[in-house]
Amino acid sequence: MNRSILVVYRPAAGRYTAQFRSVAGAAAELGVDTVVLLPSGESAPETEQFPCYYADLDDTAAVRAAVDTIVAEHRIERIFPLFEGDVLPASRCRRDHDIPGLTPDQALNFRDKNVMHRRAEELGVRVARSCRPDTVGAVAEFAETVGYPLVIKPYAGWACGNTYRVEDRAELDRVWSEMGDDRHEYRVEEFIRGTEYHVDSLFQGGDPVFEQLSQYTYSVLDYRDEPGGTISRKHHLTPAEQRIIALNTVVLRGFGLDTGVVHAEFFLLDDGEVVFGEAGARAGGGSIVPAIEAGRGINLAGEWCRLELDPQHRPAARLGPEIGTEYLASGAYGTITAITTPAELTALDAVLDADVWKEVGDVLAPPTRSNDVLGWYVCEGSDFDDVRARFKTVRDSFRVTTEQV
Repeated sequence: MNRSILVVYRPAAGRYTAQFRSVAGAAAELGVDTVVLLPSGESAPETEQFPCYYADLDDTAAVRAAVDTIVAEHRIERIFPLFEGDVLPASRCRRDHDIPGLTPDQALNFRDKNVMHRRAEELGVRVARSCRPDTVGAVAEFAETVGYPLVIKPYAGWACGNTYRVEDRAELDRVWSEMGDDRHEYRVEEFIRGTEYHVDSLFQGGDPVFEQLSQYTYSVLDYRDEPGGTISRKHHLTPAEQRIIALNTVVLRGFGLDTGVVHAEFFLLDDGEVVFGEAGARAGGGSIVPAIEAGRGINLAGEWCRLELDPQHRPAARLGPEIGTEYLASGAYGTITAITTPAELTALDAVLDADVWKEVGDVLAPPTRSNDVLGWYVCEGSDFDDVRARFKTVRDSFRVTTEQV
């Protein structure tokens, strides 16, 4: 049997097509075949040339059974889950078949925020104070200690889905009612007031071989009110920003990462202290991958594949100017009758790339997750402030018209 990789791929999510192509392309360059595991009943043009298998990807037992069949028919050397929710099931499949990569014990450090924060504390890294929502009284007591607002979120969630910023006791009672019998799925944290950063990194053999620090231009929890933006910080880093990068290495090594890609988030407080937020063992979501490709000349998903398959590989990243990316959003809801195209966006000064996920005829509704948006664009500038000013120019040029059904 030929050397092969398995990609766990969800085409309907609409966010991972480019990552899938980059992983499969990198494997092909190295003479390695690609096998695809898709959700039951789904297909995609980009997978047609590859052997495809199907399972309910939200059922771990079904995934493991499907991988049993795949491994019997193909020589699988690595497994690449592109979506956050597939990281832990993929780790269990690796253990089943002695495939290198994150083990379940290590994957839990990146998926279960209760485990994640406890492990970070053991590593000497500061995290938000938290409590379990065993009873509403326990949460109210916690609020008396740390103060409002509180953040209540699923311990294994992503993209701010079902995440609440609770401002007072009345709102706590309302959120408690919404959580209902699922409170054991949640955790409660103090709200951290600070500047939020993220580090997108590639590791090989336990060492970082690529690191990109970026600063969010908004609070991730405010995704309903403004588009999510992030700007690279590559030049003239402050000592505190350098500290974030150093702590990122401490955390990822401590979580057991050997070779792989991680998107991690940190808060920088006004007093210079750094607080760890969370980390996912996958490439950054939304437009982070194309932004890094535009600014540094490498594709994180493709490089992850190369690093896994070739121990001698090192990413050939350039430094380049500061790069920013922002989601495209609209306050207009209803059926889209007209929308700005990617070509119209890339024709704007300093815009390097753009993608629009919606089209005429689609129906817009209020977002339910931070990545529930219309698309994205990438632009460049001389520094953080210059890029942020360009955001406004592009945002003002983006038009969406709708009509109510």
